[in-house]
Amino acid sequence: MTSLYGFTQEGLEAWLGERGHRKFHAMQAWESLYRKRVRDFAGMEAAGVKPEVARLLEESYAIGTLEEHTRQESVDGTVKFLFRLQDGNLIETVLMKHKFGLSVCVTTQVGCNIGCSFCASGLLAKSRDLTAGEIAEQIMRVQLFLDDAGQGQRVSHIVVMGIGEPFDNYAHLMDFLAIVQHPKGLAIGPRHITVSTSGLTAKIRDFADSGVPANLAVSLHAPNDELRTRIMKINKAYPIAKLLDSIDYYLERTRRRITLEYILLADVNDRREEAQQLAELVRSRPQLLKLANVNLIPYNPVDEHSQYRRSAQDAIDGFYDVLKKNGVSVSVRLEHGADIDAACGQLRSKQLRGGEGKEPAAAGV
Repeated sequence: MTSLYGFTQEGLEAWLGERGHRKFHAMQAWESLYRKRVRDFAGMEAAGVKPEVARLLEESYAIGTLEEHTRQESVDGTVKFLFRLQDGNLIETVLMKHKFGLSVCVTTQVGCNIGCSFCASGLLAKSRDLTAGEIAEQIMRVQLFLDDAGQGQRVSHIVVMGIGEPFDNYAHLMDFLAIVQHPKGLAIGPRHITVSTSGLTAKIRDFADSGVPANLAVSLHAPNDELRTRIMKINKAYPIAKLLDSIDYYLERTRRRITLEYILLADVNDRREEAQQLAELVRSRPQLLKLANVNLIPYNPVDEHSQYRRSAQDAIDGFYDVLKKNGVSVSVRLEHGADIDAACGQLRSKQLRGGEGKEPAAAGV
């Protein structure tokens, strides 16, 4: 059954309006989902929703379609959830605790077709996109987990960096952003939401034109085309110059800061030589130098990608120093969940490799 979490507020108003109900009734139902966080339709009625409206929704929709399959909790407070979808597929969602609040990393696709050579998420090709409801429900399931803990905590930040390429699921992504930002719902501010892309240039431009306020992060991971193509096959279609042109367009249209993600792989892209090339690349574009931050990401090893190793701390420090001395804004990502399956997609991959939660075969995969 389709998830009720897939409706935007305007979509819910339209659906109920076509069936003779006023906008006020739609807003009651909306607030019962996101403010009162009801878990079933009986709870919706108890929350003050008109009984006829609750019953009508129950006939066509479900409040929640995800089933928790596995949960891992780290000593640092990170919680990794493995959810089973209605069709049997498995997805990952991660709750991370920061000084600034609680962040949730959501998945947007079952599998990934980008095929970055170091990534656990792409070990299985994409079988389908997630719906807006399946993406939004990941946030809600984490929030309900927090509610049950009874400490009054709430999800404050969202990163769309889980399994899949968000811009390859653009329409559902945009509905999801409208759902979680709505001021009478979860009301998560645009400065607290970051969408990560591997570099789909046309969609970066569309995102710039959309007017949807959210932060953008771009997975760069190499300072030249030869190296980036070797570790990210998407670079064949969207080489660095084309990618940077789309980023320039985004910066010009939005004037928002952007993050350039750079995963450090030992003896592959972590030498001072690559750091200097990256610094020159950023400095060659005035807007990029002004508005970009390079986020260095220590690599979490993946069994299936044993050719890659984590960079030594002196290499990380040296790379950072080169960028800093060249006037490039740079940070090193804090690690979360190092004592559990830390890499994105790793828990899911392990479960499937062990024969648990085996996914149904997908056409063309």
